[in-house]
Amino acid sequence: MSELYEKIYAIIRKIPRGKVATYGQIARLAGMGSHARLVGYSLHALTSEKRVPWHRVVGAGGKISLDGEGYAAQRKILESEGVEFNEKGNIPLARFGWVK
Repeated sequence: MSELYEKIYAIIRKIPRGKVATYGQIARLAGMGSHARLVGYSLHALTSEKRVPWHRVVGAGGKISLDGEGYAAQRKILESEGVEFNEKGNIPLARFGWVK
């Protein structure tokens, strides 16, 4: 499983500052079809020594998938990179979505 996780991490590292990608998009780029949950599992397994911009991965429709403090932390990091949120708290993917 770690080889697959490393492939996912390599793709996530390519997401530029100020852009986001969805779990599903990362799964497709990794050749995993529609297995977006596996991307989530890989991010959950991250350790502190890995340098992966996890905050640039969001759910479908530009939604942050975390709750509470995790949501606030991810949003703060994204906003510091220039990512904006609409009135519903979603990221407009047409503007901030990473196109690979």
